[in-house]
Amino acid sequence: MSIDTPRAAATIEEVAAAAGVSRSTVSRVVNGSTAVSPAALAAVERAIAELNYVPNRAARSLASRATMAIALVVPEDTTRFFGDPFFAAVVSGINARLNRSDYVLNLIIASDDPRDKTAAYVRSGAVDGAIIVSHHTSDTFIDRIAASVPVVYGGRPSRARENDYYIDVDNTAGAYQATTYLVEKGFRRIAHISGPVSMPAGIDRLAGFRSALADAGMVPVAVEDGNFTADGGSAAMARILESGASFDALFVGSDLMARGALAVLGRAGIDVPGDVAIIGFDDSPVATAVQPNLTTVRQPSHRQGQQMADVLLSLLAGGTPPHVTVLETELIVRDSA
Repeated sequence: MSIDTPRAAATIEEVAAAAGVSRSTVSRVVNGSTAVSPAALAAVERAIAELNYVPNRAARSLASRATMAIALVVPEDTTRFFGDPFFAAVVSGINARLNRSDYVLNLIIASDDPRDKTAAYVRSGAVDGAIIVSHHTSDTFIDRIAASVPVVYGGRPSRARENDYYIDVDNTAGAYQATTYLVEKGFRRIAHISGPVSMPAGIDRLAGFRSALADAGMVPVAVEDGNFTADGGSAAMARILESGASFDALFVGSDLMARGALAVLGRAGIDVPGDVAIIGFDDSPVATAVQPNLTTVRQPSHRQGQQMADVLLSLLAGGTPPHVTVLETELIVRDSA
């Protein structure tokens, strides 16, 4: 009787030979570097799969003092994080990119951190870098994180500095396009439910809305803060109705807030789009889950997540990625306007 001897684990040199590339190219692929041609990337990934190669993370970590972990810090409460499709799309994009690297993702939801646990954890050396999404002007602990590890922001930081790295969407242009669409459709009494003015996205979408109206020689009939939540959108819509403001169209700074607004309008017997036209922002699954389906501004949240991970991986590999990337938005016309 013969006993099969288990095959020794494949080495990085064997992967390089099978892929027809150098050892350093395999190392770059394993570490998530973007400085690899598509052909070389495909060859290395094919060789890794064929040889069942498993990188020796422990050895590399000991040699480089790297943890091979990245923190995703979200300064929101759990209800907001798990209830907003925006976060799901961003995390999906980040994870898709990290799956091609040897890094793991640690999620930290930190809406209220009086003991500064989040910054202490990051600064303890538990992670190599951080991605920070949905930050507010009051989130001062972020500065302590940025002082200790490389950081990439999702959206322009509230207190942006020259050396910051962030991936944003053109919120101002998206809001301007949505509002201009309403003006060109003949609406003249346009209200806005905004995101919080403690967040750059809320500030920029409000600015785009005001700018489009100003260019048309118009002023808002009402502006209310909906806090980027469905409940906030409901409350903001109720305040606009209670104020007696006469409006024929509504630009809402997120699809979630638009869902809340639609519910209030429905209970008030106001038809959309017959009596009031509505445009949202995000093009999240919410937009097609409500009736009528929302006309909305599409932001590429999944791609934003991918590019945040790309920039951070480049920084960790010693690269020099661009400090600022701004992604374009697109108006998606459906039934509500």
